[in-house]
Amino acid sequence: MRLVSFNLFRSLGIPGVHYIKPTEMYAQKALIEQADWLLFPETWQVNALLYAFRQRIFPSPASYHLGADKVQMTRAFWAVCPEHVPCTRIEANDARGSESVLQTFPFPFVAKEIRHSMGHGVHLISNAADWRRYAEANAILYAQELLPIERDLRIVVIGRHAVAAYWRQRPDWGFHTNVARGGRIVTADVPAPAIALAERVAGALGIDHAGFDIAWVGGHPYLFEFNVLFGNQGLGECGVRLAEEIHHHLEGLTPQDKPTRPGSRRMRRAA
Repeated sequence: MRLVSFNLFRSLGIPGVHYIKPTEMYAQKALIEQADWLLFPETWQVNALLYAFRQRIFPSPASYHLGADKVQMTRAFWAVCPEHVPCTRIEANDARGSESVLQTFPFPFVAKEIRHSMGHGVHLISNAADWRRYAEANAILYAQELLPIERDLRIVVIGRHAVAAYWRQRPDWGFHTNVARGGRIVTADVPAPAIALAERVAGALGIDHAGFDIAWVGGHPYLFEFNVLFGNQGLGECGVRLAEEIHHHLEGLTPQDKPTRPGSRRMRRAA
C-alpha cells in the first residue's frame, strides 16, 4: 500500500507511511494523487482531499463530518439508535430555548459545548447560576439528563469491529470520567451489549476509527458520543497495538472498496 499521513504521531508504527505536513498538501499534489490512502488529515483538509483530489481518507469522511460536532452526532444517534441516547435537548440560545431546557430537566443536569472532547466543555449544571453562565458562553444549547453513574465505558472501534473496551472510573474529586481528567482505567467485566452497540452504530454511520463513550445503567447501554482522535493509554493496558489494527483494516480494503474480510481481528479483552 502507498500511504500518506498528515499526522506523524498517530501514524507511528504503521509500515510504509510517507509523512506530509498538512500545510504542504498542495505542494505535494503528485504524491497525494498516487497514494492508496491518506491518513489523519486535519479537518480543514477533508473536503479538498475528497472532492478535489478524489482520494480516500482514513478515518472515514463520516467520522470527520459527524465527529466534529455533538449536535450532528446526536441527531445521527437519534436516527439509528434512539433508545440508547440519554434524554437530550438541542435548542437555539434564546428565551424559548432556555425555558424549554429548564422545563425538561430538573437540577442537576449536564450541559455540553458542541465542539470539545476529552471532557472539556462538559458542565454539571446544579442551579440557575450555573445555567446562566453556560448559556452566556454558548450559541447553541445542548443539555442532557444526568445519569446515575460513577464510571462509563470506552469502546474503541477500528474498521467495523471493537479492538478494545474498558471502564473509566470517575476520580473521587471530580465529575468527569475521562482519563485525561483523572479517570482510572478498569479492563474487567465489560458488558457485551455495550460492545455490540458501538459496533452496530459504527457500521450504520460509516465510522471506522473512534472511541465510543457509553454509560451502563440498569443493564442498558446509553451512548454519549464518539471521539475520532482518542487517547491511547487504555489501548496499551488492553494490549492493543493500534498501528497494527489500522494497517490490517486498510490492507483489507485495498486496492478496491470491500467489507473487512471474514476472520479479521476482533477485540482483545483483558482478563
